[in-house]
Amino acid sequence: MSLTLYGQKLDSRLLIGSALYPSPEIMKQAIIASGSQVITLSLKRQNPAEQSGQKIWQYLQSIVKQVDGYLLPNTAGCRTAKEAVTLAKMSKEIFQTDWIKLEVIGDDYNLQPDPIELLSAAEQLINDGFKVLPYCTDDLVLCQRLYDLGCQVIMPWASPIGTGKGLMNPYNLETIRLRLPQATLILDAGIGKPSDACLAMEMGYDGVLLNSAIALADNPILMAKAFSQALQAGEQGYIAGIMEQRQTAHPSTPTLDTPFWHQQ
Repeated sequence: MSLTLYGQKLDSRLLIGSALYPSPEIMKQAIIASGSQVITLSLKRQNPAEQSGQKIWQYLQSIVKQVDGYLLPNTAGCRTAKEAVTLAKMSKEIFQTDWIKLEVIGDDYNLQPDPIELLSAAEQLINDGFKVLPYCTDDLVLCQRLYDLGCQVIMPWASPIGTGKGLMNPYNLETIRLRLPQATLILDAGIGKPSDACLAMEMGYDGVLLNSAIALADNPILMAKAFSQALQAGEQGYIAGIMEQRQTAHPSTPTLDTPFWHQQ
């Protein structure tokens, strides 16, 4: 169940967000229940006027320390490469990490990433020594371009952020897995149910990042456990080897109408 991201070995394949929880304590308990060791946070969405950002960052850092994990700052809310690069550099200085989940949004309706600005930002950040984890659509060519730039980890969406619609285009996601066998693929955004995460792992994805599906559940702590177990089931199913689908029915009993205890 281990996962390696940019040389760091993790015990869990689940990455988890830190927004939308009913309270900081429930967030903490849900993160611990998930078993995740990578926690994302946004620098831009904090309100400097309220000076609330520093408190929640310190709280998250204490959780990260407790789970022996890592913070993964993101550039949520950025709309240009310049804005994302600036925010990434601020995050590096504040959180002392060169990991950055790169988000550059191009459309307000579905929060779809802007592929042109994303590629530009990824190239600049990699040249500056960042370890970039880009959030992108399930476009194969875009994923290939990001990988060619030097992104070891690619994070295609399952569906638009916060929709809970699950895997919108399984064919696209399977094709990305097939064509980029060396890339670490983390499915990000749109996951609604534990079975969605399980399906991604059955496809051979290396991990899943999610937030809303846990934070907005009636019982976030229980849902966090459910997702943890779903990822394990999906990974084990993938490793075990899933049978090929058939066009026609095949009897599971080799000899029809004969009790199995009479068969030789």
